Amino acid sequence: MTNSSAVVVEDLRVRRGTHTVLHDLGFEVPRGSVTGLLGPSGCGKTTLMRSIVGVQIVESGTVTVLGHPAGSTPLRDKIGYATQNPSVYADLTVSEALRYFASILRAPAGDVTRVIDEVNLGTHADHIVGELSGGQLTRANLAVALLGKPELLVLDEPTVGLDPVLREDLWLLFHRLAADGVTLLVSSHVMDEAARCGRLLLMREGRILADDTPAALRTSTGADDLEQAFLSLVRRQETLA
Repeated sequence: MTNSSAVVVEDLRVRRGTHTVLHDLGFEVPRGSVTGLLGPSGCGKTTLMRSIVGVQIVESGTVTVLGHPAGSTPLRDKIGYATQNPSVYADLTVSEALRYFASILRAPAGDVTRVIDEVNLGTHADHIVGELSGGQLTRANLAVALLGKPELLVLDEPTVGLDPVLREDLWLLFHRLAADGVTLLVSSHVMDEAARCGRLLLMREGRILADDTPAALRTSTGADDLEQAFLSLVRRQETLA
């Protein structure tokens, strides 16, 4: 693993029963980057993210994160992970839930206030989590991942259900974090979010179709936009199959 890579995946294969979910994947995620993991629902994005975080059983291959095997003890306070299913407790207020997770992570004093502000939940800090809207719940879940000093943020569909203004605010936050040296791996099935990323991993049916910058993908496929670039890559894969 090079010092310039936060994540290195080599020959990663994951099966569920007789079904292969990930087919011998290999790629690297540069440190301090915002890397988008894009592809249709069911293509294996969440399984790949779980493998990087270290909570997925894999059949073969290796995943190295920040110089350590995925899931190893030294990584516990270095990775922030926001799943599609919120991890915050429904019967607590937003502040109470974040204080609970902050105590587990031994986050610095004031971190709860910081992350609440970063996800624009200041007016809902004292609201019960179970009474939040879908978009507010998504932001509360993201706030948990931001606690402490994570060097890697793995965010599974973090902007789902958010209005355009909040989506814009979160992407600005992601890029500010990257400028401070944090590495972000952000999944989405919405192709218009691809242009916000410095690098893209395009997935389909458990395989990486492309690993490049948005500009390079447009150039290599001759497409005007990234959705057309993705479709071009899909057609190319089908032709070779």
